[in-house]
Amino acid sequence: MPKTPVGALLPSLRGLDSQQGPLHRQLSERVRAAILAGTLAPGSRLPSTRTLARDLGVSRSTVELAFSDLSAEGFLERRVGAGSTVSLPEDSRLPRAVAPLPDVRATAPALSRQGKAVVAQLLAPDAPVVLPFTPCLPAVDAFPVTLWQRALSRQVRALGSQLLGTGEPGGLRALREAIASHLTTARGVRCDWRRVLIVSSTQQSLDLAARLLLDPGDTVWMEEPGYLGARLAFAAAGARLCPVPVDREGLRVEEGVSRAPTARLAYVTPSHQYPLGGTLSAERRRALLEWARQANAWVFEDDYDSELRYTSQPLAAVQAMDEAGRVLYAGTFNKALFPAMRLAYLVVPETLVEAFGRAKALADGQAPLLPQAALADFMERGHFAAHLRRMRQVYGERRDSLLDALRRETSGFLQVGPTDAGMHVSVQLPAGTDDVRLVQRAAEKGLDPRALSALYLGEARTPGLVLGFSGAGPAELRRAVRVLAALL
Repeated sequence: MPKTPVGALLPSLRGLDSQQGPLHRQLSERVRAAILAGTLAPGSRLPSTRTLARDLGVSRSTVELAFSDLSAEGFLERRVGAGSTVSLPEDSRLPRAVAPLPDVRATAPALSRQGKAVVAQLLAPDAPVVLPFTPCLPAVDAFPVTLWQRALSRQVRALGSQLLGTGEPGGLRALREAIASHLTTARGVRCDWRRVLIVSSTQQSLDLAARLLLDPGDTVWMEEPGYLGARLAFAAAGARLCPVPVDREGLRVEEGVSRAPTARLAYVTPSHQYPLGGTLSAERRRALLEWARQANAWVFEDDYDSELRYTSQPLAAVQAMDEAGRVLYAGTFNKALFPAMRLAYLVVPETLVEAFGRAKALADGQAPLLPQAALADFMERGHFAAHLRRMRQVYGERRDSLLDALRRETSGFLQVGPTDAGMHVSVQLPAGTDDVRLVQRAAEKGLDPRALSALYLGEARTPGLVLGFSGAGPAELRRAVRVLAALL
């Protein structure tokens, strides 16, 4: 069992009184009681006799006598150089009576209305293991770990204790400059480093936007079907969600105008619509921006995997066409690099820079400095761009393996959506298919597809599956398709 240090002296060990008997016996009795009660767990490391004597205000010999008694009884294991760790004699391994905590559920204060709304909208946690078909999961097996380790080491050596303090709520300037430079070149985004806000994830960007830009009852255009995380973030803020249908050319802007012309915000994934995979056409991009200008509304552009295109160069962002300062542009390194990175960015219009900086400070202060500094180094040395180029090749091969397996194993049964970009494909199932039940059965077989029908907000729902291909290798994808075909 791993040894865990005791970080602080237990309150029950303090207050030894010589008038109540030998001090070493009082100490041994208190330590023994703490062990039997489970307060000191087996394997816990106790302070040294010298440290404990100083903290208790007794002689070291008193602690030595107490520890010797406990060791003889089997409650402590003492080794030279390793200190004293808690043990438990065999005859003491009995269920211990622990006073139950009182049940206060009936009298505890209730959540606020806002709190209840937030809890009702919570996303299910991601699976702790990598499974075939998980959408938008990067290939962690192909990440250049050695280069990342070197970037971390360089920044620790260069900045040292500077990384232990606090930083700007908006993020480390070096990283914000690197992101602004990359986005200007690769995506045509109009920004300088001051407009780049470092956040933990796109979900935090959505949460900040919902808090700052929406009042309860405001209407938000949502792509239909669309990203569940965005829907939940806006619903938790009390917004009224208006589903706007999409097709192969993305959001049907004219439908949005018809259904909710005075909406406060539109959420879009224009470069690679999630989940169907279409791309917002140039004509609709112009129409969307014109509506936002006339309606005095905002556009939240989620560019979650736009740089992964397999048949052409990445498209320019909608934000690149924005003349009126209406677009908030979000991207993430958690999908581009690895999920545990926990770094993303939000480019906001000039008029929102101060407000979003203050909201970020209120939410969680700042992002950790070391990974920010290492990522800035990683980008400045060209490793990020090189990794993206490599991933286009790796993901392209995995996509081809998935599509080939689907053709061979499910020919004529599934209708595959656009496949020229991203980290997933959507497949449409025959009408009447219970895709939710199919996903449940697939999970029992170790697969992780998503039900397409669950991503609709309105009543009209098309059954289908969202199949991620980026996180699993070709052989694993072929095996997964065979399992899925058997279930179908």
